[in-house]
Amino acid sequence: MRPSQLLAAVVALSSVTAAWPDVFGNAPALGDINNIIYGRQDNTESANSETTSDAKTTDAPTSTGDAKTTGSDKTTATNSDESKTTDKASGSGASTGSKGATKTSSGKPKVTNFGDDVPAGGIAMVTPGVFDGTQYYKIGDWVHLAWNYTSLSMTPSAVDVLATCTANQATYTLAVNQSVKATGEVFWNTGTYKDDHPNGAELLTEMYTLMIYDSNTSVTAAAKPGYLSPYKTWTFGMYSPQPYTPWASFKCANCNAALSPFEQLTLKAIMLTSTTTIASLLYFTASFGVW
Repeated sequence: MRPSQLLAAVVALSSVTAAWPDVFGNAPALGDINNIIYGRQDNTESANSETTSDAKTTDAPTSTGDAKTTGSDKTTATNSDESKTTDKASGSGASTGSKGATKTSSGKPKVTNFGDDVPAGGIAMVTPGVFDGTQYYKIGDWVHLAWNYTSLSMTPSAVDVLATCTANQATYTLAVNQSVKATGEVFWNTGTYKDDHPNGAELLTEMYTLMIYDSNTSVTAAAKPGYLSPYKTWTFGMYSPQPYTPWASFKCANCNAALSPFEQLTLKAIMLTSTTTIASLLYFTASFGVW
């Protein structure tokens, strides 16, 4: 570069820097170009650094331009967001807990499906036994019934025990929601049944059918593999005893001295056969000269 060109560049640079006061309000000297250029750059960066540091440390908002969020406002906003997040999390947990309580309070047992190769559960009577024949119980006495559960893969929580009579199409309650044990058992006081069930049907001198089934189902429910099937096989009789009557005052309503039509016909056949036999014997005896 020529000396004249260098001198022109220095003069131009001096005029420009003279119009820009430095940080302390003094114009830079024209002695050293490096000090003019790089020194100005260093002062500017230092000032920007100090301004940025002040902006970060101060909590008061600046007055220039639009209102900006300061450190305090950011902290408040962060705390507010955290509070909202905590509230949402808390609300979500409460909602989840509420749903869980609803499912738990429903009381419905968990349904498990077994394969078709699993037999359905049943009941085997113990008292009376299988080979004891038909049992008859006097109305007014205690009736003791006992049974075992067989082939149960899913044990019911409780069972209902009823008795039904086809003569009056009535159902009699022996036990409701009875806890299931290894051996089921029920004691039925037939003497106080009418007093305990004033609106129920009276016990008749008839045959009854025992019914035992899961309390969560019904007596008409279909059999399912592994679950207790409704039991309605065993039958028993109930009778009401008659009051004592002295023999002198006893009258048989079905008794009659006269012979029935069938008995009269039988008697006539016997007499006819006997008469014919005797007459034939006398005839042949006289014909052969024996008599």
